[in-house]
Amino acid sequence: MNKRLRKYVASLSLLLGLFHLGLAQSQVLIEAESFDETGGWVVDQQSFPVIHSSYLMAHGMGRPVADAVTHVRFAEKGTYHFWVRTKDWAPFPKGPGKFEVWIDGKPVGGVFGESGKVDWMWYNGGKVTIDRDSVEIRLKDLTGFNGRCDALLFTRSAAEPPQDSVGMASLRKELLNLDDTRKEAGHFDLVVVGGGIAGTCAAISAARLGLTVALIQDRPVLGGNNSSEVRVHLMGDVDKNHYPKLGRIVRELDNGDPGNGNPDAKEYGDKRKTDIIKYEKNISLFLNTHVYQVEMNGDRIAAVIGRDIRTNQETRFTGTYFSDCTGDGTIGFLAGADYRMGRESRAETGESFAPEKSDNFTLGTSNLWASLPVDSVTAFPETPWALPFSDEYHIDETKSDWQWETGFGNMNTITEAEKIRDHNLRAVYGNWSYLKNNKPEKYGKRELAWVAYIGGKRESRRLMGDHVLNQMDVQEGKMYPDATVTATWTIDLHFPQEKNSLYFPGEEFFAGTKHIRVAPYTIPYRCLYSRNVPNLFMAGRNISTTHVAFGSTRVMRTCGMMGEVVGMAASIAHKHETSPRGVYEQHLDELIGMIKD
Repeated sequence: MNKRLRKYVASLSLLLGLFHLGLAQSQVLIEAESFDETGGWVVDQQSFPVIHSSYLMAHGMGRPVADAVTHVRFAEKGTYHFWVRTKDWAPFPKGPGKFEVWIDGKPVGGVFGESGKVDWMWYNGGKVTIDRDSVEIRLKDLTGFNGRCDALLFTRSAAEPPQDSVGMASLRKELLNLDDTRKEAGHFDLVVVGGGIAGTCAAISAARLGLTVALIQDRPVLGGNNSSEVRVHLMGDVDKNHYPKLGRIVRELDNGDPGNGNPDAKEYGDKRKTDIIKYEKNISLFLNTHVYQVEMNGDRIAAVIGRDIRTNQETRFTGTYFSDCTGDGTIGFLAGADYRMGRESRAETGESFAPEKSDNFTLGTSNLWASLPVDSVTAFPETPWALPFSDEYHIDETKSDWQWETGFGNMNTITEAEKIRDHNLRAVYGNWSYLKNNKPEKYGKRELAWVAYIGGKRESRRLMGDHVLNQMDVQEGKMYPDATVTATWTIDLHFPQEKNSLYFPGEEFFAGTKHIRVAPYTIPYRCLYSRNVPNLFMAGRNISTTHVAFGSTRVMRTCGMMGEVVGMAASIAHKHETSPRGVYEQHLDELIGMIKD
């Protein structure tokens, strides 16, 4: 390159740099979840697959929460068009999620979240004048009923920001410099995505066998459905194994049985789980990290990319082997793994409990809740936006159990997770409002102590392995040569409760079930790895089963033992430089011997 050309390229680069700097200064994007102080607002990442972001939510159970506060520096003073990205989560006709945005002690743009469309969108807050280098911004909740804010945008342009999810993803990447600031976590022998009981057990098992492990969890605590955020107790036996030593790691994590929806968060042992993981020198723990992208090398996974649900910092993880313990089969789905979702037909599987025709029906999601007695009578507002209850139909309970469940095939548990959770909240708040205002003798001196805002999912994608466990395997107790985990839970398939369907047809939120008891049976190792992504294991509710068999395999102690087996298999695969399938084909005796010993 000659001197004149080099000078031209340098000048052009400078001009382009100045152009992008000016563009960045003319648009200031503030992610709500990245506020300096979230106050009483909570970070919700459950809709990341849809809106490509976390958001803040004012989950006050009917009592306004403390302000979320941040400070923002503006490179340029002057007048900006101001936009707020939010939604009306229950517009019947006006939703309850009202909040205001305050800049330097003054409200701007009016009230947000109370009326509009149920979809996420930008709402115009008018023009604001920024006359200081740094301003204080507050989100001020007005109701305590789950108002939510995704982002704020200050822009010189009068043009409306992109309303679609693809356009918003591009805007975020550009204004937050996501690609330029991405970090490298390094290379790991095993990358475990999903920090529920299955993923946590897989990480511990592999680490104790000498593998370097990254354990990635999209929430601030481990345990998944057994964490204090969801509060489901552990089910499935670990003392009826054909291999009695399998399940030892599950026992370590087990904090006892506090039941479902216990109002005491400590009963679920969040600290116990985290302490055990942090003690393992071979495990690198990454909390608050939602994995949303997979890099492939041919048909193998080369790396996964996660984003911090609060700071939006992106991190890349490379690995030799990966284990999908997300429950939703997220990594497998992104990698192109074969999967199923919904129910197979009876003709396809030969199962007597399968429906005549295949469909999209899945078990639902629960948001548990509990109340506690207080010293004096307390009030709870009327909830015209919630589900309507009456003397004829209400649920007379001081706390919930597993039956408070929404989904049942009329909503997708992945793409409509927020809608499902919100329907659960409309049921909980509507029923509680009825009880408080119509049964004062029993409920006057009670208050809601806890309502889950993170949904406890049961079913979504199931990743297909070399064996698909079915009803006959479960009921007949078939003992395959690669038998590993012993499972004991009934075939437990939920459906809308008949009375609930009568009063809320198509809007059910309360479940029934019929338990089909089984003798202890085993799950083949071939159910724990992908049949078409050569370096992918899976453990948890997303393993290779039919819908009917899944009704038994999905409980958490059983899922934890799957994780233990995956850790062992990964160590053998690493030792012999083979694939998960190679462990089955060439080293099965070694795996079974390890499980025994």
